[in-house]
Amino acid sequence: MSIPLALVFLVGGIALLGGGADVLVRGAVTLARAARVPVAVIGLTVVSMGTSLPELTVTIAAALRGSDDIGLGNVVGSNIFNIGVVLGLSALIQPMRVHGTAVKLEWPFMFLASFQLLLLARDGELDRLEGAFFLVGLILFTAYVVRLGRSELKAEESADLAESVELVEAKSWFHSLGGAIILVVAGSGILILGGNLLVTGAVELARAFGMSERVIGLTIVAAGTSAPEVATSLLAALRGQNEIALGNVIGSNIFNVLAILGVGSVLTPLRVAPELIASDLWWMLGLSLVLFPMMRAGHVLGRRDGALLFGGYAVYLTLLVVAG
Repeated sequence: MSIPLALVFLVGGIALLGGGADVLVRGAVTLARAARVPVAVIGLTVVSMGTSLPELTVTIAAALRGSDDIGLGNVVGSNIFNIGVVLGLSALIQPMRVHGTAVKLEWPFMFLASFQLLLLARDGELDRLEGAFFLVGLILFTAYVVRLGRSELKAEESADLAESVELVEAKSWFHSLGGAIILVVAGSGILILGGNLLVTGAVELARAFGMSERVIGLTIVAAGTSAPEVATSLLAALRGQNEIALGNVIGSNIFNVLAILGVGSVLTPLRVAPELIASDLWWMLGLSLVLFPMMRAGHVLGRRDGALLFGGYAVYLTLLVVAG
């Protein structure tokens, strides 16, 4: 495959992933509303986790094709990108005050999920049993989020989440149950097509430029699949919806590890590159720790914090590219 065609596959895959995720989330929100799920719960689960659907699709597609470095690099790279670039840029554009229960209590889940990944990956493989551990963690986290959305959110948080759900509903083409099912099926199909195109383009580019699939997964693929997080968090920051901007990143990072790697390694054991264990996983954990003092109640995640997070990502990216 020529380089221009590989780029077409890559860009086209990213576009289809974003569009497919949007269509699927619209249908899922309508289904959840029809099932009388509380709006806050929908915002914390369907809408928040929906931004991670591109990562899920790409990692599963890569795993099934034996491109484990792209699949794992996509998850780890997306988590690093989310903290360094998405939160960093959001804080640079609009300082955000940390005041919500969701963000303060979700951070430990994110850190523990990252730490769990580091521990389980140290032997060079994520097998099916370890994938099951991730999925159990996902079930516990989801149960916690549902409880949070039903009873423990402040009025301002609930209002922000309700607005995010209303925005999705307003864009939906169908509001009937049958229409929602069509959207879910169509969105799933678009995601599958986009994921396969992106993985194919990424593998061909890696071969053409002599780069490892790990580096391609950590950079181009991770940034491409994180596009929904960028759009959601930046828009929320501009609107002053701090809980959406912060919670979207933290929730996405949790989902990336527990759901994506859980499903991926249950389907087929994933080989973990030594470089990922020695470097990239530690960067993911380190940036999570840097975020910790910024999550205290009343703290304003300001431009200095944003510059620190963004600068951390710039250093990581430079070292990654130089090392090759």
